[in-house]
Amino acid sequence: MNFELSDEQNMLRKTVRDFVDKEVMPNIGSWDANGHFDKATLQKLAQLGLMGVCIPERYGGSGMDYNSLAIVCEELERGDTAFRTAVSVHTGLNSMSILQWGTEAQKQKYLVPQAKGEKTGAFGLTEPGAGSDVAALQSTAKPDGNHYILNGQKTWISLCDTADHFLVFAYTDKSKKHHGISAFIVERTWEGFSSKATKGKLGIRAGNTGELFFDHVRVPKENLLGNEGDGFKIAMAALDNGRFTVAAGACGQIMACLEASIEYCHERKTFGKEIGRHQLVQQMIAKMEAGLQMSRLLVYRAGDLKNKGIRNTRETSLAKWQACDFANQAADDAVQIHGAYGYSNEYPVERYLRNSKAPVIYEGTREIHTIMQAEYVLGYRKDKPLDRMLPAWKSSP
Repeated sequence: MNFELSDEQNMLRKTVRDFVDKEVMPNIGSWDANGHFDKATLQKLAQLGLMGVCIPERYGGSGMDYNSLAIVCEELERGDTAFRTAVSVHTGLNSMSILQWGTEAQKQKYLVPQAKGEKTGAFGLTEPGAGSDVAALQSTAKPDGNHYILNGQKTWISLCDTADHFLVFAYTDKSKKHHGISAFIVERTWEGFSSKATKGKLGIRAGNTGELFFDHVRVPKENLLGNEGDGFKIAMAALDNGRFTVAAGACGQIMACLEASIEYCHERKTFGKEIGRHQLVQQMIAKMEAGLQMSRLLVYRAGDLKNKGIRNTRETSLAKWQACDFANQAADDAVQIHGAYGYSNEYPVERYLRNSKAPVIYEGTREIHTIMQAEYVLGYRKDKPLDRMLPAWKSSP
């Protein structure tokens, strides 16, 4: 594995970093304080080709590889988790699922405009009573002529009020348990669909998160993704991509904590010297640096497997678990380094701490990933290659 970034990837990092410095940093404090999700920022990301980073050019994307997507997510989360989350959901969970599992007609109708950033996609799996336990879904999709009748509710859905298309999971045959779950592409404008944003979140306040409601929504049969009963398999493949982007974003969170802490270490003096001279402060800085470097290695390792079309559930799980834990610890240490000022929104580290908690929970809690890793090591869990595991950044025949 080559750990050196290509010239194209280094240029990509600079492009996204410059974008974040110009478009996000000056505004994020206000957006976070007011709970405002800035849709115009997504449109600007689309103009840079960042809403379809690893979607093939033939489908309107930029045709880059998975580690290029990781770089984009890392730099976006350095600005704020809300914008990395938007790309994770739109690209990692929705668009790449359509690329891997969709028919050519579905790709032309939904993937192309999403990759170009003309439309936005989201992902509807979690329900009030079904998070880690996917089989506990209550949503149903019953055949009715050339349609399915979709009923149910989803919660904690990113881009709930913003997305145009949703990848929604529901039972078509509950007697088969998780083998009876199917996936559907649902459009916002269809009758019976509604959404509601969630207020009072601890963090990611500049993001749009909430509930989806389906009241006898008529879904055309051609909007079934894959076959009936493929839903669980599609969801797990999607999560392998989504978790990868979350892990990459966590690297950006660590980087943001490190940058803010380094600046403050040189700025603040106690006992006649910069606080960076104090060994216990240095210890926290060193932990951040170690966490950043280890997390990046885990992310790039998973990305390398993805580029080769090798199933990477184990590696992606480990990267997501460890990077998010490192980010949460880095944010806590950053607040500690800033002392009382870290408890105020005068400095960004209190936002980093609030934002760092959600990724430890969503797309597989730290406890779920702990169990997964133990079961791999003990031999209780083994993965078979998934269908259609071609690298998403390569054009299919």
